[in-house]
Amino acid sequence: MSTLRIVRAGTPEARQLLARVALTDIETGADVAELTRVVFGEPLSPEQFVERVHTEVRARGDAALREIAAKVGDAASGPFETSREEIEQAYRDTPPQLVDDLRRAADRVADFHAKQPRGSWIDYTEGLGQMRRPLERVGLYAPGGRAVYPSTVIMTAVPARVAGVEEIILSTPARDQGRQRPDVLVAADISGVHRVFKLGGAQAIVAMAYGTESVPRVDKVLGPGNLFVVLAKRRVFGAVAIDQLPGPTETMVLADESADPDGVAADLLAQAEHDPLASAILVTTSDALARSVQAAVERQLETLSTAATARVSLAGRGGAVVVRSVEEGLALANEYAPEHLCLLVRDAWTWVGRVRHAGGVFVGDSSPEAAGDYIAGPSHVMPTAQTARFSSVLSVDDFLKTISVVGLSRDRLREVGPIAARLARSEGFEAHARAVEVRLRDDRSPA
Repeated sequence: MSTLRIVRAGTPEARQLLARVALTDIETGADVAELTRVVFGEPLSPEQFVERVHTEVRARGDAALREIAAKVGDAASGPFETSREEIEQAYRDTPPQLVDDLRRAADRVADFHAKQPRGSWIDYTEGLGQMRRPLERVGLYAPGGRAVYPSTVIMTAVPARVAGVEEIILSTPARDQGRQRPDVLVAADISGVHRVFKLGGAQAIVAMAYGTESVPRVDKVLGPGNLFVVLAKRRVFGAVAIDQLPGPTETMVLADESADPDGVAADLLAQAEHDPLASAILVTTSDALARSVQAAVERQLETLSTAATARVSLAGRGGAVVVRSVEEGLALANEYAPEHLCLLVRDAWTWVGRVRHAGGVFVGDSSPEAAGDYIAGPSHVMPTAQTARFSSVLSVDDFLKTISVVGLSRDRLREVGPIAARLARSEGFEAHARAVEVRLRDDRSPA
């Protein structure tokens, strides 16, 4: 039986394939129950666990962080903060070619984000404007379990640096005798991270959101993580801003008969190897291409080191959907609103303007999504789980806030003030109306 199933658009099988799994519906195994028991002495749901972590860290700060870390194997023997000496050692422990590659990637990401507008404006005639100000301090998270992504450190820290954030901190677990991944530390240093902490999991998110004796409080928390990390971000939202609540990663490839089956199969497997819950879906106008991709997937799985994960992902949440036309396929893609949309069709650029909902669009055979993950330029932190219908890829805007400026002239207030007063009274706010009208008295000195 083939790993990649083929279904027809509009059928129950296609609807099942395209269905999303809600954050709260993600099934957890016995390992999660055991983790919660080890930390708190009883099996808890992920939501209950995060609530307990939230309570403990807010109440007891560093002491709670150290206790939780020791129980889950993330303990650092000394201070939570990573020293400069440890970062310098990380450079020595990282292959020189990888250091150079990380630098090149960071440079391309910086160049791309430097083109994004971020200026203030003031219209002195109208007395109106907006001030754009960078956030003072942001907290980034880099996981250290199944997924370890130095690239994500670059994709979050570099836009923050370009935006002008004053202090960028990073939390990432310490596993090996209190040591962190050298390549993550190198990526952080290259990207402009100011301080790094040996913290992982939900406790790291709570610590950055509220601050402890060692960890400074931030204004925004960003970065991927496991279910506990995502739930913790949801729990602290309001006390701080967050980037998004990322679900499992996903790619949709829209292809016609001109697409290369081996390339399409490689794109699907590149997504499926991330996680058993990842979604890799082909939408195609060609039955023949679907069958060729199906065969190519099987061939490539035979030599893929991550085949075990990819097989589970494709069997559970992957597949090919056959549609009647590229127009129908694009309509399906817009409804699905994928994190990544790859256009492998003839004259691919002519279809880009009809994409309404996607985190990122990858146009043509020379723009594989994997290149976007590492070095193309845009951040690879993109909206998942259909949130691309209303949210955007991470950018400089995520690290800026806008302050309105109102400085009306006396003449302009004479023009608009009576309207404001009438509107205030229509809402029952007499003091608002009077606050405007007192400025309109003839005996007041000019502003």
